[in-house]
Amino acid sequence: MAKSSSLNVRVVEGRALPAKDVSGSSDPYCIVKVDDEVVARTATIWRSLSPFWGEEYTVHLPLDFHHLAFYVLDEDTVGHDDIIGKISLSREAIAADPRGIDSWINLSRVDPDAEVQGEICLSVQMVEDVRGRCLRCHVLQARDLAPRDISGTSDPFARVFWGSQSLETSTIKKTRFPHWDEVLELRELPGAPSPLRVELWDWDMVGKNDFLGMVEFPPQVLQQNPPNGWFRLLPFPRAEEDAGNLGALRLKVRLNEDRVLPSPYYQPLTELLMESVLRPAEEDAASPLVVLEEVTLGDCRQDLATKLVKLFLGQGLAGPFLDYLTRREVARTTDPNTLFRSNSLASKSMEQFMKLVGMPYLHEVLKPVVNRVFEEKKYMELDPGKMELGRTRRISFKGMPSEEHVRETSLGLLTGYLGPIMDAIVGSVGRCPLAMRMAFKQLHQRVEERFPQAEHEDLKYLAISGFLFLRFFAPAILTPKLFDLRDQHADPQTSRSLLLLAKAVQSIGNLGQQLGQGKELWMAPLHPFLLQSISRVREFLDRLVNVEAVGEAGGSARALVPPSVTVREGYLLKRKEEPASLATRFAFKKRYFWLSGETLSYSKSPEWQMRSSMPVSHIRAVERVDEGAFQLPHVMQVVTQDDAGALHTTYLQCKNVNELNQWLSALRKASAPNPDKLAACHPGAFRGARWTCCLQAERSVAGCSRTHSAVTLGDWSDPLDPDAETQMVYRQLLLGRDQLRMKFLEGSNMDTTLEADTGKGLSVTEGDCPDALAQQRTAATRLLEVLEDLDRAHEEFQQRERDHAASSPLRP
Repeated sequence: MAKSSSLNVRVVEGRALPAKDVSGSSDPYCIVKVDDEVVARTATIWRSLSPFWGEEYTVHLPLDFHHLAFYVLDEDTVGHDDIIGKISLSREAIAADPRGIDSWINLSRVDPDAEVQGEICLSVQMVEDVRGRCLRCHVLQARDLAPRDISGTSDPFARVFWGSQSLETSTIKKTRFPHWDEVLELRELPGAPSPLRVELWDWDMVGKNDFLGMVEFPPQVLQQNPPNGWFRLLPFPRAEEDAGNLGALRLKVRLNEDRVLPSPYYQPLTELLMESVLRPAEEDAASPLVVLEEVTLGDCRQDLATKLVKLFLGQGLAGPFLDYLTRREVARTTDPNTLFRSNSLASKSMEQFMKLVGMPYLHEVLKPVVNRVFEEKKYMELDPGKMELGRTRRISFKGMPSEEHVRETSLGLLTGYLGPIMDAIVGSVGRCPLAMRMAFKQLHQRVEERFPQAEHEDLKYLAISGFLFLRFFAPAILTPKLFDLRDQHADPQTSRSLLLLAKAVQSIGNLGQQLGQGKELWMAPLHPFLLQSISRVREFLDRLVNVEAVGEAGGSARALVPPSVTVREGYLLKRKEEPASLATRFAFKKRYFWLSGETLSYSKSPEWQMRSSMPVSHIRAVERVDEGAFQLPHVMQVVTQDDAGALHTTYLQCKNVNELNQWLSALRKASAPNPDKLAACHPGAFRGARWTCCLQAERSVAGCSRTHSAVTLGDWSDPLDPDAETQMVYRQLLLGRDQLRMKFLEGSNMDTTLEADTGKGLSVTEGDCPDALAQQRTAATRLLEVLEDLDRAHEEFQQRERDHAASSPLRP
């Protein structure tokens, strides 16, 4: 049985941070680490002691992660950045509340002795001879130790304690991956049994040695199951210290972790879900989708919508699924003005469907203009209450420009950006994914059937534009980073420009219904342009839904985009193959890379016709490279295997840590289905006839560090995982099981509505005929039986895990 594990992390804001600069302020940013892997870096907020970031990440995790850490640093232009403080959350603390953590947490001081990482490999034996008992500790090696020296390495040695005795290994210089292979023997002394403690230290010629971590084994473990294997290094136990006045962070963290059964166990539930969308939606009262719609609220509804859309996409039934929800939503809507305005399951599912299917389309339409806004950094403002007359660059001979002049200049700039945006949108019919066009056609048809009156003529357009413009284009313009249009959030001035553009696109999507109303009358100068664009949008929507129906490709689809579609591209620095006598930095050359599900290709520039490529199916590992390998930051390696079985390594350097994480994640996802993935690799380079990481002289020696193929960033390009998606649906259905049982199997009065504890329950339509009620009871019984079967399967697998754990050796 596999496990599915992911972290939803939101770094919201900080408060009362200490001043680190002479100006009396700081330039704070956050680094997010899972165990020892940096997974994200927020933007730097300049000159602020109460920064707001609002950055959100989803991190897919290995099954054995231990803690999540947030480091707050002050960015300095010259010299090293100053560490302000940290927050460390254990896996147990995060998992204690299923709703996760949402609170202010005080920063604590960064204690070097507590900043330990890595593992040590030991083999311990208790031996008896004529002289008594002897403990034989075989210290083999360690890996991924913390770098304590300025060179980015350490000089580690091990110290073994048993009772009052201690012995040391030799010191291995300049490595974080030492190989000792030394046996230390200690004789038992009279007295009570003693624990075994192994400490690792970094030897320093000047000053005291630096602590690298420790492991400890109680006497009963030494007697019953002597340690043999890899063990995670831990810090010294110490009392909680007063953090002082280091400020606090507001964090939102939620761990989603579940056991995923083998595929056959989910087949009955999958069949029920697929059958649901093919029955009359208006009469449905007991299908899994109805139960989910009733019992799922808040943030869980968006997560559920994403899982359901992926599940039906994989089965080739996304169109019928969205049509089913649309029919239910339209049937119960009495006021046309409220249609799809709530965060119902139908609205959320369509919104997530657009993100999953239409992200390449969104990038193609909006990215050129969004990039222009970021690069040109023009000052634009129409609201008199927010105008800063001194910000405009034009200088008038009369002095500071007038409010009217700023308004006219801003209007010209805004229409200069909005024009290309609208041209790109209305000219994109042929580039819009066919699945999206079909979904919009169904939506158009259902709304027109429900509201055929002439006064509701615009409703069929508003239903589509409400999704496409208000929930897709406008949010992407407002926050480009959340839609992967930019790597960083915008600065305050650019954010304001994007907000004005997003408001304009939103008004166009509303077909001008609210123009001249509300508090934003200062948008009036834009109204002529907006009204002119609205007629173009109606024509665009007519052409968008003018598409012939085609069947979706069913089967076990694994990807949301075809393998040939580019999922990531950009400039990277590539190391030349085996450079001869070149300085390290000159061995890296700038190349433009494209990644699809089939190939990783590159050339000198995007326009260059000649490309080199490597098949994604040949990738065996994608990992970070230690900075000390080439004396360069943000380097990764792509390890491939040729047809003869030989391994080859390509080294690539990124601009910053976020770009590095995004390329690592994209490459790991693309190569996820590959067989024979490497369990270990070298985080260094083979230079000077040895590996820079573990100092081994054999090029073909096995890797010294574990690979991290399970650590990826969640986004729209995540592969489909039907089993994990069905497992989440099953968990949500459990929330409505009792209501379903009371309503159809235990309740005597079938004309009433049974209210749940929340005040909202599964309703029975008054006046339902006996035949319909009998069918609903049969459907409810079948669903409850499927849930009970899954309950039993989970219990059986958990019992096997408990039995296996009971028979396994103890570990610290």
